[in-house]
Amino acid sequence: MGIFSKLFGSSSDIEKQLEAQYLPMIQIVMGMSASEAKNNFLDMIKKAKEGAIKEGDINLPQNFGDILLEKESTDEKIKSMLAKRRKEGVKDDDIRWWWNMHGLERRMMLIFDQWCGSAYLMTLEDDGLNLEEAVENFQKTLLNFFLEDPDDTTRPTGEDRPLPQELKARIDIYIDEKLAQTDPETFMKEVEKSTSFNAFIRKKLKEGNIRGNTTPNNRSKDWPPNPNATAFLLALNVSCNCRQRKE
Repeated sequence: MGIFSKLFGSSSDIEKQLEAQYLPMIQIVMGMSASEAKNNFLDMIKKAKEGAIKEGDINLPQNFGDILLEKESTDEKIKSMLAKRRKEGVKDDDIRWWWNMHGLERRMMLIFDQWCGSAYLMTLEDDGLNLEEAVENFQKTLLNFFLEDPDDTTRPTGEDRPLPQELKARIDIYIDEKLAQTDPETFMKEVEKSTSFNAFIRKKLKEGNIRGNTTPNNRSKDWPPNPNATAFLLALNVSCNCRQRKE
């Protein structure tokens, strides 16, 4: 279960906690003032609420992940939904971690990732790359998770296709550990050997290198990790790299 879902019951309480968490990250990533960051946060939380309401998951029970697993063997719709994710390497603990979270908390993680991606594209274009070059660089540098349908044909395909949201915690843990062991530039050179960051992650999943346990009882007292470590750290790294190229 997410850090706020365990502590607060109402959407308004969770919104306040999300604001406290995301405002500093928005300010640091984009060098914004507090008021600018607040406006961006309000746009993101509005989008998160609209999506959660549209999909009907804003008021799902806080043990929905457990419910999904319990009904997987008897409900064909749930079985089909989880089968697509399990094919990508999703495990029971991943399902519990993601779906036992409040709907706003889940969506804010993904929307913040998308926001970092959009900001990154603008930075690349400002740095002189055309749109095609910027998109190619973007896919090499940032992860792409699907928000809704894993079979969406408008998104990248093959190994570059969006990853299941349920894998986000394990992937963030893996990247946190890699960046603690090596410098970002060396890590990104390893990533760039694949066609995209998503393809790189799929390769590591198949190799068994992304094994982080998402069960809170098996993590440190600081669990859960920063839910947006991937976007946050890479956005900072990209920003630094762009500045260096200009210099």
